[in-house]
Amino acid sequence: MAIRTFRPYTPGTRARVVTDFSEVTGRKPERSLVVSKHRLKGRNNRGVITCRHRGGGHKRQYRLVDFRRNKHDVPAKIAAIHYDPHRNARLALLFYKDGEKRYILAPAGIRVGQEVISGSSVPFETGNAMPLSSIPLGSSVHCVELYPGRGGQMVRSAGASAQVMAKEGEYVALKLPSTEVRLVRCECYATLGEVGNSEIRNTSLGKAGRKRWLGRRPQVRGSVMNPCDHPHGGGEGKAPVGRAGPVTPWGKPALGLKTRKRNKPSNRFVLRKRRRVSKRSRGGRDS
Repeated sequence: MAIRTFRPYTPGTRARVVTDFSEVTGRKPERSLVVSKHRLKGRNNRGVITCRHRGGGHKRQYRLVDFRRNKHDVPAKIAAIHYDPHRNARLALLFYKDGEKRYILAPAGIRVGQEVISGSSVPFETGNAMPLSSIPLGSSVHCVELYPGRGGQMVRSAGASAQVMAKEGEYVALKLPSTEVRLVRCECYATLGEVGNSEIRNTSLGKAGRKRWLGRRPQVRGSVMNPCDHPHGGGEGKAPVGRAGPVTPWGKPALGLKTRKRNKPSNRFVLRKRRRVSKRSRGGRDS
């Protein structure tokens, strides 16, 4: 997979960088694995906006992805690589030998025609799913279960992978993409390899209109609002925040405040916390 740049014929193409979709082999999704999905547009059951800057965008259909990989010891052939509008990773369409079709997250380096399988004693190859207890130390995995049988909930983004660090008793230590080291039950399933489409991090939308196609409405900085609209607003010219730190429109601390509960039950499974990312490297905006 590669990225594609454009000559600056227009202001929108000057900074536009997109993926070339060379790895996508199928244009239309599998009809049996597609369902319609109502988009909430940032509103709750009463129609009140609870998440700002959402709405609009191109119509989407949801692809049913098999995160559980619970069809054990049945080989499947990769029939096609498809695009998914709901995630930045690609999907691999599997044709099982018994005739069933399923979608999985497409690992990096996987090819059409390759066979994958899920089970406790399967070959150690990219795309195969097995319990963490069967995976050698130092291996890269993705789509990791947090609870046995619930399906992969961690490490599902494009280009992401976790590393098997240690095994002790009923738990396996994983180093997650956030650098956090966490204990996971050894019977939880994970898929070998890393998620494909890693070049997505090098892309750029290029214009505000493409953001609207994705369902994101414009954001306005609080410092350019009036005092009645935002705590950062008001003042003459470009005024500072006027507080000890940045806050949300409702006066709560923002940009850096830790919100995780101190006595969260799962804290005992975290061996090492993730490193803190500075606001400069995160590229955070004024609330």
